[in-house]
Formats: sequence, structure tokens, C-alpha cells
Amino acid sequence: MPAPHPRRHIAFDRLHNFRDLGGYRGADGRSVAWGALYRADSLGKLHVGGADWERFLALGIRTVIDLRYPWEIEAKGRIPLPEPGRLTYANLSIEHRPYDQAAIDPEIDPWRYLADRFAEVAEDGVEEIRQVIELIATGPGPAVFHCTSGKDRTGLIAALVLTLLGVSEEDVLADFALTELATERLLADWHAANPDRTMRWPSYGRAPAIVLSLFLADLSARYGSTAGYLTDRVRISPSTRSHLRSRYLTRS
Repeated sequence: MPAPHPRRHIAFDRLHNFRDLGGYRGADGRSVAWGALYRADSLGKLHVGGADWERFLALGIRTVIDLRYPWEIEAKGRIPLPEPGRLTYANLSIEHRPYDQAAIDPEIDPWRYLADRFAEVAEDGVEEIRQVIELIATGPGPAVFHCTSGKDRTGLIAALVLTLLGVSEEDVLADFALTELATERLLADWHAANPDRTMRWPSYGRAPAIVLSLFLADLSARYGSTAGYLTDRVRISPSTRSHLRSRYLTRS
């Protein structure tokens, strides 16, 4: 894996997969702006007054989109809200069929299995996916979206948004695979939180590009392209696409 841009990863103590989506070449020769759109693992791990909290506030983030199930938030917590009006928070659970990755049969093809779960989300969660993208396009900025590990649900949204910004599939896949740099810490977190369980699946926390590649190929087979899925199935409007590009693309 090529070394990521030095601005890509934002260092936190408790967060392992907080990344800036800036710097990728997008539509019309422009690039995605730095410091405008972030992806992350669970922001429920932040605590007011801690060093991570101060680091988070320093980014000036105004919109937080939590992609987890409500029951995950109830069990694991959500981002603290500072003074009224500072953050717009939305819980938009794009996944509708929960599954336990730690319990996946180690004999199955892990990458095909995950790609099939992505396909389920892309169909089941189409309404929430549209709402997420519209909020990213029009909500107060900068913005961050996250799930638990910042891997699958977050990776799917990142891929769709980057596609709408005109980023090449090569870069979309490369961004997805950067979660591999966090796999060891994500796995350690799981063991710490589940001392009485056995990890059955050897691919827990992995995010190789092949998973997203298979998923995008499936979308193309069904809708002609990823852009076709976004237009015909998600019903992303030209206005939303325009808002995304004017907001997140820059020539500097």
C-alpha cells in the first residue's frame, strides 16, 4: 500500500480511523478541499474535556452524521454535544440487516461476503443514503460521518460521495483500503470489549480494496455505473451534486 498523504490521518488517542477526505483529484481538474469533509470510527469514544475532545473541536466540525443503528448508540454512546448550536447531529442508519462480523464462518470467501453485505445496504438503505448525501451537501461545514470502525458503512458513503465529486475509482478504492492501517487497533479494541468471546473470523477489521471493487462492479452490472446507481436508485438530484462540488472541490 502506498504511503498516504501526510495530512490524511488525524491522530487521536482513542480514535483509530479518523481521516480527511481532502486532496483527491475530482471533477473539472479541481481537488477535494482539505479540512472540509472527514470520515471516522465511532465518535462515541470522545469524552468532553479530554485531549481527543480538544483535538476534535479544533477541527471546527459543524455537522456529525452517525451511521450506526440506534441500539448501537444506546449501547456504546454518541458524540457529546457542546454548547447549543455548535453541532448539527443526525443519526441515519444506512444498514438494515445487522450481522456479527466476529462470528462469520472463517471458511467463506470474506471479500465476496462483505461485498454482498454492501449490496444489501445499497438497496435497503437507499432513503438514508440519500439523506446522508444531502446533509453532507447542504449542512453546516466542515462535516464528518462515522460508524463503529469507520470501515464498511463509512467506507460505502465515502465511496459514493467521492464518486459524486468526480474522484477516480482508483483513488476511491485506495481511500477505502487505508482502513487497513487501523486494523490492528480495531481488533485490539474488539478483544478488550469482548474478553469472554472468541474471534472466529480471521478477516475482522480488514478492508482490502477488492471488497469495494466487487461492490462497485455489482452496482455497474445492475445500474450501468456507480453514478447510475446514485442517479437512478438513490435519486441524487443535479442540485445536490452541484452543491457537493461547489462546496468540496477547489482549484487551490
